[in-house]
Amino acid sequence: MSLAHDGPRVVSAERGPSDRYGRAMPRFVADAAAIADMEVRKLRHDPAEVLTRAVQPVLWLLIFGQVMAHTHAIPTGDLPYIDYLAPGILAQSALFVSIFYGIAIIWERDLGVLQKFLVSPSPRAALVSGKAASAGVRALVQGTIVYLVAAGLGVDLRLTVPALAGVIVVLLLGAALFATFSLIIACLVKTRERFMGIGQLLTMPLFFASNAIYPIAIMPRWLQAFAHVNPLTYEVDALRALMLVHGVSIFGLSTDFAVLIGVLLALVVIAARIYPRVIT
Repeated sequence: MSLAHDGPRVVSAERGPSDRYGRAMPRFVADAAAIADMEVRKLRHDPAEVLTRAVQPVLWLLIFGQVMAHTHAIPTGDLPYIDYLAPGILAQSALFVSIFYGIAIIWERDLGVLQKFLVSPSPRAALVSGKAASAGVRALVQGTIVYLVAAGLGVDLRLTVPALAGVIVVLLLGAALFATFSLIIACLVKTRERFMGIGQLLTMPLFFASNAIYPIAIMPRWLQAFAHVNPLTYEVDALRALMLVHGVSIFGLSTDFAVLIGVLLALVVIAARIYPRVIT
């Protein structure tokens, strides 16, 4: 602050880093929320999309889960197989929602919407975070359907408020992580045809090279190595501990959350840097 020679005290226009940070964060959150709200409005105008996307995880529970539960082919200890499978299918539903999210970026570029975003004063990271948050909302809607089906199949769900809050946070993190990864792919490939091919190529390896439908211990060693660096593994591990009454986390919930948050932050930084490339 500075003081005038003749007159009242005058506050200088210069502000410190902490003050600039204090103003920047609310703006960042507001910009990200605006982008997320815009995406969620699309969902409200097309609720049938949620139902069609929920068909696949429901079929996994109703058909694959029931068959494998009767064969007892996969060792899950004292946990019934359908209980073991339910958190994995919940994570799968979030993955399938998110991994193709980047195609919306290509559509927006072709329609001219993306150019308007990029010339706005909003930070690139806020735009990316808003897209990621909207993917999380879609994942929560589908997750509700998976929960209802799991309850109907007799899965022993943990329905306490802390457990449900934890599941929501994990789903949001997982969906945001893979949506941001999808956005990065879209920025690199730039065409819908290439993006769809790469998206389909990545989805199944991510799903099968995780602990979603069978324990890591029964995998061959080379696949175990991949599973340990697969973020979906840690998402499923956290969901299994939070969602089930008798569920446990193999890696520990602190490790699961640290991996999901760390990878998400790294992907947001990368996506924010390459986001403008999608229009070049």
